[in-house]
Amino acid sequence: MPQRIAIILTVVLVLGVLIAINAASYEGEDERQDTELSPNRSTYHSGATGTRALYDFLSESGYPVMRWREVPAQLLADTRQRVQTFVIVGDTVLSIDDDEARSLLLWVERGGRLVLVDRKPEDQILTSSSHWVVATEFGEFPSLTVNPGNVGEMTENVKSIQPMQPTLLTHNVESVMPSRFAATISFTINNIKSQNQDQVAQSLQNNDEFKDEPPPTPEPGGPPAAAPDDSTQVSPAPVVHLGDSRGALLVDYPHGNGRIVILSDPYIFSNGGLSLRDNLQLAINLLTNTGGLIAFDEYHHGKGTTRNALISYFSGTPILPILGQLVALILLILWTRSRRFARPLPLKQIDRRSSLEFVASMAELQQRARAFDLAIENVYSRTRRVLARYAGMEYNSPRAEIAAGVAARSSLESRPLEVLMRQCEEAINGAAVTERQSIQLVKRLRDVERALGLRMRARDARQATQKV
Repeated sequence: MPQRIAIILTVVLVLGVLIAINAASYEGEDERQDTELSPNRSTYHSGATGTRALYDFLSESGYPVMRWREVPAQLLADTRQRVQTFVIVGDTVLSIDDDEARSLLLWVERGGRLVLVDRKPEDQILTSSSHWVVATEFGEFPSLTVNPGNVGEMTENVKSIQPMQPTLLTHNVESVMPSRFAATISFTINNIKSQNQDQVAQSLQNNDEFKDEPPPTPEPGGPPAAAPDDSTQVSPAPVVHLGDSRGALLVDYPHGNGRIVILSDPYIFSNGGLSLRDNLQLAINLLTNTGGLIAFDEYHHGKGTTRNALISYFSGTPILPILGQLVALILLILWTRSRRFARPLPLKQIDRRSSLEFVASMAELQQRARAFDLAIENVYSRTRRVLARYAGMEYNSPRAEIAAGVAARSSLESRPLEVLMRQCEEAINGAAVTERQSIQLVKRLRDVERALGLRMRARDARQATQKV
């Protein structure tokens, strides 16, 4: 037993040490400061580089927002909730591969709206608009010494930027405050000659379509028929909404039936810069312009639901390392317990037999056969032998003499003892006796033995001990 207590205390001590080590490491990881060199733009992150403030504001203001934690291909599924605006903020933990980029662009072609808030978006997503090629260029490169939570350090020597023209995206926006690390957006025309040829061919095709059609006949008394109008065609050229002498900060351009919006500074959306100037109003305009459900990409921030739900729930806490160490400790204990560290020993042979088993079996048989005379005989024969020895006589002496001899040496009376011996002998010789009477006779015999101090002999003591 002391050995087991020592093992239990050792295991408890080891578990306590493991929990303390993991808790200390978890606190150290949680206290790490955000940097613009390795930011965390997730909506779950409440640090200076995170976007939780913007997500909570939109959610509490009644805008339909959600955290998208599945692969982008699920945007094309008809069974999924209809997403109107898909937002990717900052440099994500997981890069966007070619298949995911194709799924996103196909979703935009079908009428979706993709908002990219990054200084250097993925090249797979920055698709060209007709012959217009869009690209971003870094400004000042971030360093580890800059604190993203310090507005003075993030906006040092930076002036606010006014809208280039009144648009829906710049509604109620007087100026925005980017960071000193904001990138610039540039766009150029590729292959102007082929573009002009395409425009000429498109014009000829439009003329051929209307050449053979008769002009519409005006209704009597109605207005004259209007000429065909192609003003509904969307220009493929990017539209600059915010910018300065260095370049554009906010641009959007069409892609199929949808549009792609690029904001080249995620500091405007971050928790540290959202409250500056009209940064919040610009964010609201970018995300709620078309209405509908707004989805923030969390899949590429490492929060995808393709992982185990339990593991995702405890991700970032010391619970998973503790469980892993516990499993390793249990396996180690099982392995050591199953190995032999000395010579093999034979198993201990335990004698399960007891001298009282025979007595119990005989008593049960006698009770079932109602052989009460035999039960009395088994007890009385031993008691008579003991009484004869106590009186100093032979076993076959008359009972009256035995009773008188016992009474002479003890406090018992001879007459009741003689009557008891006579009743037992009559029951043994065939007199009718019930179960209750037999029990009474045996009880009286035991009382006599107890009074004379003859019951607890060596064998009786041993049997009593085995019975207990």
